[in-house]
Amino acid sequence: SPVGGIIADRVNKRNIMVILDFLTAAVIISFSLLMNQGNLILLLTVTLMLLYGIAGAYQPSVQASVPALVNQDNFMAANSIINMISSFASLTGPVLGGILYSAYGLKPVLWVCTVCFTLSAVMEIFIKIPFQKQVLNGSILKTAKTDFAESIRFIRKEKPLIGKTLLVICGINLFLSAMIIVALPYLVTEILDLNASQANTLYGFAQGALAAGGLAGGIGAGVFAKKLAIQKSGNLIISCAVCVFPIFISLAIFSSGIVNYIVITACCFAIMAFSTIFTVQMMSFIQAETPQHLIGKVIAVILTVSMCAQPLGNALYGVLFEICKGFEYAV
Repeated sequence: SPVGGIIADRVNKRNIMVILDFLTAAVIISFSLLMNQGNLILLLTVTLMLLYGIAGAYQPSVQASVPALVNQDNFMAANSIINMISSFASLTGPVLGGILYSAYGLKPVLWVCTVCFTLSAVMEIFIKIPFQKQVLNGSILKTAKTDFAESIRFIRKEKPLIGKTLLVICGINLFLSAMIIVALPYLVTEILDLNASQANTLYGFAQGALAAGGLAGGIGAGVFAKKLAIQKSGNLIISCAVCVFPIFISLAIFSSGIVNYIVITACCFAIMAFSTIFTVQMMSFIQAETPQHLIGKVIAVILTVSMCAQPLGNALYGVLFEICKGFEYAV
């Protein structure tokens, strides 16, 4: 992400997206050709690390393109569209992948992905994103170090409100997102009174509900863009917190696996919807407050720091659920 952010401010964002999509296609086709020749686990690990690395470098370019393409009044609407597309892909991608994999095996899925990313790269060639070239300050490494330091200074000194926003996003990842990521599969497949095959099927539906919540939140952010005041964004976090309480009450009172599952899934849907609206609002605020020549780097710092909170939260909830075996509602 930091590398992607630095490059996003110094290279035409369209070119970055084109190159990264072609690179993704190349990684996938290389994996499909090498998958039957050697250590599959090692190859899979390296491939996934490369793909996640590309995704991390890609995001700052996408988010930094918004201020270059639309005026400030439409930041919320533009970000909600990006979020909606992402949520829709999260909802339909695994389903389509599962159907194709079941019917034809892995290689055709990989070939379809290669074609999709190649077409995406070709289409992006025709996108026009305004770009102003910045002067290099010495060597590439020195420039990268200076750029990164400048983005940190901007967040800490010039716009401390963005720093506070970053802490809030980290808090959400640490306590809320991590809770859902760990609790949902653990409760549905291990704790609720459901048989194994039923639990696995229902967990798939629950994952779909999370993606649908993200989609609903993206739509909501676009529809209510003009009515959502940044000063009242804290209400969205309070709404997320309130949605956790029915899960606690249901687990403490009811023994029925289905009743608990419905409550957990409904609440997770609502949490995802509220947190997505909050995320879109925060991203729009950061884009509006950050100068054009810093936007990619600042977004990259925010993505990097907030991502670091996620594994810490996952570990925290793993330990808590282990300690609270038998009375998981306490977590």
